Amino acid sequence: MRFLLTDEQREFGRSLDALLTAADTPAVLRAWAAGDRGPGRALWGRLADAGVFALAVPEAYGGVGPLPVEAAVACVELGRHAVPGPVAETLAAGVLLAGAGGPVAEEWLPGIASGAAVVSLSLEGYGPYAPDADAADAVFTVSGDELRLAPDPGEPSASADPARRLFRPEPGGAPVAKGPAIRAAARAAGNWAAFATAALALGCGEELLQATVAYVKQRTQFGVPVGSFQAVKHRLADTLLGLEFARPLLYGAAVELASGASRPGAEAGAVSAEGSPGAGAAVAAAKVTAGEAGYAAARTALQLHGAIGYTEELDLAWWLRRARPLRDAWGTPSACRARVLAG
Repeated sequence: MRFLLTDEQREFGRSLDALLTAADTPAVLRAWAAGDRGPGRALWGRLADAGVFALAVPEAYGGVGPLPVEAAVACVELGRHAVPGPVAETLAAGVLLAGAGGPVAEEWLPGIASGAAVVSLSLEGYGPYAPDADAADAVFTVSGDELRLAPDPGEPSASADPARRLFRPEPGGAPVAKGPAIRAAARAAGNWAAFATAALALGCGEELLQATVAYVKQRTQFGVPVGSFQAVKHRLADTLLGLEFARPLLYGAAVELASGASRPGAEAGAVSAEGSPGAGAAVAAAKVTAGEAGYAAARTALQLHGAIGYTEELDLAWWLRRARPLRDAWGTPSACRARVLAG
């Protein structure tokens, strides 16, 4: 079977690339890391206008989703441009709240779809942290069959990426929804968070490889470009193979997520974002492969750029410091491999 994006999906990706190129995301990243959220929130609004955050929100709440293939297209581009903010978490929150239903969904989902609400979340089984919780309008946590709104983002923890701060939400907070449906909604949200993070990691790796190829064509040694050296060519080829191997796994996971049937007891036409029975294993396979490929691209970029690669003056440093956190977020490589084996 051949899986190819449609012309509309490809055009969607190109339009996001153009939007983000014009937005000067390195400057937005630097402002976000310094605590200035204004440029980042403005960019968030433009992405919402393009339909990005509506992709995980059902039509009943002002969205167009769930559309995981289009979400993959979007997140790869956002990863390529290193867009700051809890992108994967906001998309996953759309799935979580849609599954919870009721007043909490009616209150928050239209804002998520329109870009008015930036949301982070923390789920059992994925570590206690909520990325960028201090910049979010709400932080949701799930414990058992209870969905809670965290009373405070908590204290920040150390992060390798200065534009992606980690917070451990304060415990407590009144439950905003409870019941057996919360467990299923949290499972679906965890899949979407891992899936979106895999796409972000793939996009990050693509940008690192592209920047490195351009650099080795310019940098000379012994009077010739270093890109002409056989060892450099092999390293770049291995990096490209890793990224290209991850791509079909990512879109395969999107197909599995898109194959969800109507939930028992749900309203007519409601579609589950949990996907097929094998969606969790497919997402885990995509996550570990894309995460490792993105991190390998960062190591290649650092080696071939030399010491200039990690200087603050070079924008590339922001991508280098993002690759490993994306690899480990929402499922470390070992956890993802275990999930694939458990399949």
